Amino acid sequence: MLNISGLNEGIVLDHIKAGKSLDIYYQLGLDKLDCQVAIIKNAHSQKMGRKDIIKVEGDILDRIDLNVLGYIDHNITVNIIRDNRIVEKRKLALPKKITNVLRCKNPRCITSIEQGLPHVFYLADEGKELYRCMYCEQKYSNKNT
Repeated sequence: MLNISGLNEGIVLDHIKAGKSLDIYYQLGLDKLDCQVAIIKNAHSQKMGRKDIIKVEGDILDRIDLNVLGYIDHNITVNIIRDNRIVEKRKLALPKKITNVLRCKNPRCITSIEQGLPHVFYLADEGKELYRCMYCEQKYSNKNT
Protein backbone atom coordinates (compact mmCIF):
# COMPACT_ATOMS: atom_id res chain seq x y z
CA MET A 1 0.00 0.00 0.00
CA LEU A 2 1.36 3.41 -1.02
CA ASN A 3 1.52 6.00 1.75
CA ILE A 4 1.76 9.72 1.04
CA SER A 5 2.01 11.79 4.21
CA GLY A 6 -0.78 14.19 5.11
CA LEU A 7 -0.75 17.92 4.58
CA ASN A 8 -0.49 20.47 7.34
CA GLU A 9 -1.78 23.18 5.02
CA GLY A 10 -2.71 23.03 1.36
CA ILE A 11 -5.23 21.62 -1.06
CA VAL A 12 -6.12 18.18 -2.33
CA LEU A 13 -7.71 17.83 -5.74
CA ASP A 14 -9.73 14.64 -5.58
CA HIS A 15 -11.92 12.66 -8.01
CA ILE A 16 -9.76 13.47 -11.04
CA LYS A 17 -10.38 11.15 -13.98
CA ALA A 18 -7.61 8.56 -14.15
CA GLY A 19 -4.74 9.75 -16.33
CA LYS A 20 -5.71 13.47 -16.27
CA SER A 21 -3.57 14.63 -13.34
CA LEU A 22 -0.55 15.73 -15.38
CA ASP A 23 -2.76 17.77 -17.73
CA ILE A 24 -4.23 19.52 -14.69
CA TYR A 25 -0.76 19.99 -13.18
CA TYR A 26 0.37 21.98 -16.22
CA GLN A 27 -2.95 23.76 -16.93
CA LEU A 28 -3.02 25.14 -13.38
CA GLY A 29 0.63 26.19 -13.61
CA LEU A 30 1.67 24.06 -10.63
CA ASP A 31 4.99 23.44 -12.37
CA LYS A 32 5.77 27.17 -11.99
CA LEU A 33 4.98 27.36 -8.26
CA ASP A 34 7.60 26.81 -5.57
CA CYS A 35 5.70 24.25 -3.49
CA GLN A 36 5.56 20.52 -2.90
CA VAL A 37 3.17 18.63 -5.16
CA ALA A 38 2.27 14.94 -4.96
CA ILE A 39 0.50 13.32 -7.90
CA ILE A 40 -1.16 9.99 -7.27
CA LYS A 41 -2.19 8.22 -10.45
CA ASN A 42 -4.65 5.36 -10.78
CA ALA A 43 -5.65 5.28 -7.12
CA HIS A 44 -8.42 2.84 -6.24
CA SER A 45 -11.86 4.45 -5.98
CA GLN A 46 -15.14 2.73 -5.18
CA LYS A 47 -17.06 5.50 -6.93
CA MET A 48 -14.90 5.85 -10.06
CA GLY A 49 -12.95 2.60 -10.25
CA ARG A 50 -9.65 4.44 -10.72
CA LYS A 51 -8.87 8.09 -10.09
CA ASP A 52 -5.99 10.54 -9.80
CA ILE A 53 -5.30 12.81 -6.83
CA ILE A 54 -3.12 15.91 -6.59
CA LYS A 55 -1.87 17.17 -3.21
CA VAL A 56 -0.36 20.64 -3.04
CA GLU A 57 1.42 21.89 0.09
CA GLY A 58 1.06 25.52 1.18
CA ASP A 59 -1.43 28.36 1.06
CA ILE A 60 -1.80 28.48 -2.72
CA LEU A 61 -5.55 28.51 -3.25
CA ASP A 62 -5.45 32.18 -4.28
CA ARG A 63 -2.89 31.31 -7.01
CA ILE A 64 -5.03 28.59 -8.62
CA ASP A 65 -7.76 29.48 -11.10
CA LEU A 66 -10.72 27.35 -10.09
CA ASN A 67 -12.48 28.35 -13.33
CA VAL A 68 -9.79 26.52 -15.29
CA LEU A 69 -10.21 23.51 -13.04
CA GLY A 70 -14.00 23.66 -13.41
CA TYR A 71 -13.62 23.79 -17.18
CA ILE A 72 -11.24 20.82 -17.27
CA ASP A 73 -13.50 18.68 -15.07
CA HIS A 74 -16.27 20.14 -12.94
CA ASN A 75 -16.59 16.83 -11.02
CA ILE A 76 -13.27 17.36 -9.23
CA THR A 77 -13.52 18.03 -5.50
CA VAL A 78 -11.22 20.68 -3.98
CA ASN A 79 -10.40 19.87 -0.34
CA ILE A 80 -8.86 22.72 1.64
CA ILE A 81 -6.54 21.51 4.40
CA ARG A 82 -5.49 23.42 7.53
CA ASP A 83 -3.87 21.93 10.63
CA ASN A 84 -3.93 18.45 9.05
CA ARG A 85 -7.74 18.53 8.66
CA ILE A 86 -10.17 19.16 5.82
CA VAL A 87 -11.77 22.49 6.72
CA GLU A 88 -13.70 22.97 3.49
CA LYS A 89 -14.78 20.98 0.45
CA ARG A 90 -15.55 22.89 -2.72
CA LYS A 91 -17.55 21.48 -5.59
CA LEU A 92 -16.75 22.95 -8.97
CA ALA A 93 -19.09 24.06 -11.72
CA LEU A 94 -18.63 24.80 -15.39
CA PRO A 95 -17.49 28.42 -15.56
CA LYS A 96 -19.74 30.85 -17.43
CA LYS A 97 -16.68 32.44 -19.08
CA ILE A 98 -13.07 31.31 -19.56
CA THR A 99 -10.19 33.43 -20.76
CA ASN A 100 -6.97 32.20 -22.41
CA VAL A 101 -7.68 28.53 -21.70
CA LEU A 102 -8.91 27.67 -25.19
CA ARG A 103 -7.62 29.08 -28.46
CA CYS A 104 -10.09 29.97 -31.20
CA LYS A 105 -9.45 27.82 -34.27
CA ASN A 106 -11.39 30.03 -36.67
CA PRO A 107 -8.77 31.59 -39.01
CA ARG A 108 -11.10 34.57 -39.63
CA CYS A 109 -11.54 35.32 -35.92
CA ILE A 110 -10.15 38.64 -34.70
CA THR A 111 -7.97 36.70 -32.22
CA SER A 112 -6.08 35.25 -35.19
CA ILE A 113 -5.26 38.75 -36.45
CA GLU A 114 -4.81 40.69 -33.20
CA GLN A 115 -2.14 38.69 -31.37
CA GLY A 116 -2.54 40.46 -28.00
CA LEU A 117 -6.29 39.94 -27.79
CA PRO A 118 -7.44 37.52 -25.09
CA HIS A 119 -9.22 34.33 -26.15
CA VAL A 120 -12.58 34.54 -24.37
CA PHE A 121 -15.17 31.78 -24.52
CA TYR A 122 -18.60 31.76 -22.88
CA LEU A 123 -20.74 28.79 -21.88
CA ALA A 124 -23.45 28.54 -24.52
CA ASP A 125 -25.02 25.20 -23.53
CA GLU A 126 -24.31 23.75 -20.09
CA GLY A 127 -25.89 20.35 -20.84
CA LYS A 128 -23.67 19.81 -23.87
CA GLU A 129 -20.70 21.57 -22.21
CA LEU A 130 -20.56 23.77 -25.30
CA TYR A 131 -18.51 26.96 -25.32
CA ARG A 132 -18.45 29.65 -28.00
CA CYS A 133 -15.85 32.26 -28.88
CA MET A 134 -16.97 35.69 -27.69
CA TYR A 135 -15.80 37.31 -30.93
CA CYS A 136 -16.82 34.93 -33.73
CA GLU A 137 -19.18 32.37 -32.09
CA GLN A 138 -16.91 29.43 -33.02
CA LYS A 139 -18.07 26.30 -31.13
CA TYR A 140 -15.88 24.33 -28.77
CA SER A 141 -17.21 21.27 -26.92
CA ASN A 142 -15.63 20.04 -23.69
CA LYS A 143 -17.43 16.65 -23.68
CA ASN A 144 -14.44 14.63 -24.91
CA THR A 145 -11.70 16.15 -22.74
